[in-house]
Amino acid sequence: MAKYKEAKCKICRREGAKLYLKGDRCFTEKCSYDRKPYGPGQHGKDKKRMTEYKLQLREKQKTKAIYGMLEKQFRIFYHRSALKKGASGENLLSMLERRFDNVVYRLGLAHSRSQARQLINHGHFNVNGVRTDIPSFVVKEADVIAVREKSRKSKVFKEIIEDLGEKAPVPTWLELNKEEVSGKVVRIPEREDTTDDIKENLIVELYSK
Repeated sequence: MAKYKEAKCKICRREGAKLYLKGDRCFTEKCSYDRKPYGPGQHGKDKKRMTEYKLQLREKQKTKAIYGMLEKQFRIFYHRSALKKGASGENLLSMLERRFDNVVYRLGLAHSRSQARQLINHGHFNVNGVRTDIPSFVVKEADVIAVREKSRKSKVFKEIIEDLGEKAPVPTWLELNKEEVSGKVVRIPEREDTTDDIKENLIVELYSK
């Protein structure tokens, strides 16, 4: 499986936005974006001319970074969303939000999306009672996501469970059950449910060329 190996803090600095890619570290004084709020590299502080194409490209790259996806998979998600009824951009964001790794992160069952992907790959979660280890799996309405009972005893999950529901609010389209260490998809997320600053129209314009 392809994996993005560049330093995550460089991505935030390149995109000129805090993308919270490193979980709790992003909320501390160690955050590289807060310390160096300019682009990485020798010419990071130089002002660059932004063309229409570059604005569209940077928005796509930023969105890919937020959800931890590479180009091929992101393009597949876009084409699937374009085939659905309604606005392609809103369909895309809805599908991205319903990715298994993002749902685990939104429920607070992982500190970051990258940690969520790692925990899913290691088989720590069930979907509707079935062990599921595919981070890109798209959940549906009424699906129940739960930490496997055996996994709850591990050190990493003991720390997660201790802070469950305390740090970030759970989106209204999800329902968290602290006692069962699980969550349920109560409805399909809509455009206003996306808390990240994403201009999906720019992505649609880029792929429509």
